[in-house]
Amino acid sequence: MERTAVNPWDWSLKIGFNQAEIIEGQRRQLICSGQTSVDADGNPQHPGDMRAQVGLAMDNLEAVLAGADMTLANVVRFNVYTTDVDEFLASADDLDARFRAAGVRPPSTLLGVTRLAFPELMVELEATAAD
Repeated sequence: MERTAVNPWDWSLKIGFNQAEIIEGQRRQLICSGQTSVDADGNPQHPGDMRAQVGLAMDNLEAVLAGADMTLANVVRFNVYTTDVDEFLASADDLDARFRAAGVRPPSTLLGVTRLAFPELMVELEATAAD
């Protein structure tokens, strides 16, 4: 799979994402459900702690990717749903570091929402991956 960034402006690069990417030579696509801060039994974890919720949601996303023999390097689209945009932005450095370590800046959308599936959840991460 070959990825070509499309960035008519560079402001998005400063915060970790490309405006778009051309994906060529793809053979498989993985559409992931939104991943949240839940344990293996689906129980919400870390109520009130955005940073911990982002970390566990990313761990869960990486587990789903691994189940398809993929990594964050395969993510071609990434969406974030959060009940507190400002708190998410202040807590997203680990997320950004993980994508940088994987060598990708997937096109992304950040949306503020009033509530997620469980009231104690503050963030949900949704990804599409390809190889």
